[in-house]
Order: sequence, then structure tokens, then C-alpha cells
Amino acid sequence: MTSSAGATPIILCADDFGLAPGVSRAICDLAEAGRLSATSCMSVSPFLEEHVEWLRPYAHKIDVGLHLTLTDLEPLGELPKLAPRGRLPGLGSLMARAYTGRLPRVEVEAELTRQFERFTEVWGRPPDFLDGHHHVHQLPIIRQVVLDLARRRLPEKGYVRSCVEPLPRLFSRREAFLKAMIISVLGRPLKRHLKRSGIRTNTGFGGAYQVTDSTGYGPKFTRFVEGVTPYFLVMCHPGFVDDDLVELDSMTGPREQEYDFFSGDLFPTILADRNIRLTRFSAAE
Repeated sequence: MTSSAGATPIILCADDFGLAPGVSRAICDLAEAGRLSATSCMSVSPFLEEHVEWLRPYAHKIDVGLHLTLTDLEPLGELPKLAPRGRLPGLGSLMARAYTGRLPRVEVEAELTRQFERFTEVWGRPPDFLDGHHHVHQLPIIRQVVLDLARRRLPEKGYVRSCVEPLPRLFSRREAFLKAMIISVLGRPLKRHLKRSGIRTNTGFGGAYQVTDSTGYGPKFTRFVEGVTPYFLVMCHPGFVDDDLVELDSMTGPREQEYDFFSGDLFPTILADRNIRLTRFSAAE
């Protein structure tokens, strides 16, 4: 991690810790090398207790947050309406129910509370921040539960991820424009609520791209960090592909491309050339 005096501080957060052993090992490798400043953990993961022990030696180097999960995987508790067959719905189904007012708030609140409590029990303290797998923390009903959790249970310098990017920046970056625009537009109500509530959040966001794009990750990252403001957040998804990942998630090969970039020589060169440094947002004044 670069520590250049006067450099712009940004947050580089690796999502999906705990999803599969290869993902967690890759994140730990990068944390050890100082190539990350945050990671968000999936407390629905059956691997959580083991993988947290891998991460614990780097607790002083990175923020460790909770990746709230309401899609695709198995919930921690019974959800008769949301997950009647013991598996959370796909993102499309969840979004449709959220925007038509058909999400069972009681079940959402119970499940996200279980996830928060399991994280706190296993990690030994509350998360440094909250975000959402597939950005579900931004959706109606869910965001109200997330705001309540943040107000009541995050530490003093805890924060909630905002995924909002200004349209001019999206136009100029031209990286997965439609995908990034949808994520950003859906995140605007949450960002307004965070501001009103005085809950800390990142100043900007980047990291969305088309995983089918065969272009190397280096050019993508370069576009993500052009003209960043202090405490801008870039999400990433490094990992090693293993059988568990293949079974659980469709994003495989791009994770290894990201790991190769972040562990290689080009990454620190890009940071230095743009006078950027990685920072823990929870440690910022």
C-alpha cells in the first residue's frame, strides 16, 4: 500500500470474502501485501469461521465489513416468504419484489440481523462497514433495515457503502455504462438517507464492469481511478477459481485476472502516477 504524502486517499474493497476458499485466500494474500484497504465478508458462508482466522492477522491493515446477502445463497434462518425452499431468490426476483412493495420486511430484518450478529460473534466485534451482495442494500425496504442497523449497531466511525456515480463521470469513463448507471441511480435514495442520518459514506464509487469483456483488468482500473476524490471507493472481486466458487457463482475467470493485476507491478505504478494511496475509511477523521 502506497503512503505518499499528499496523495489522494481512496478505499479499495474486495467483496465476497468467505464465498469460497479461493476467494478468501486471494483476499488474504492481497491484504498481507498491502494491496487492499477493505474487505466485506459474507456471514451466510459455511466457511466463515475458518476463513476469518485466515483474515485475522490483517485486521490492523484493512477495514473488515459485512456483505449483506439476500440473493442466491442459503439464508441463516428460515424465511417462509422470501426463501421458501431454503435458498434466497435471484437478483431479478428480489428487485421486482422490492420495487412493488412485496418484500416481507419482517423476514428481511430478521435475516440481516442474524447476519450482523453472526459476523459480530465470529469476528469478535461489529463490522467496520455495511454493503450488499449485488448491491441489495440499496433496494427499497432493505435500505430502511440497513439504515436502522447502521444507526444502532455500527461503531462510531462505521460507514455504509454508497454506489452512486455522477452521470458525467459515467459518460466520460464509458465502462459498462448501462450497468454502472443502473447501480448508481438505484443508490441515490440510500445516499440521501445516509446524508440526512449523518452516517458516514464514501464520496464516490467505481468498479462495475462487464465480466464478459475480454479486455485486461488494468485498463479498467485505470479508468475507475481517473479524477477520484478523497475517500472514493473502488470495489473489486479478486479470487482463485476452485470447485466451490464454480458451484456458487458465475463470476470466475475475471476474479483471477483481478488478483493478477492487484498482486503485480502495474497496480502500484498506477497509484503512484496518479498520486493515489489506499486508506482505511474507518481510521479517517
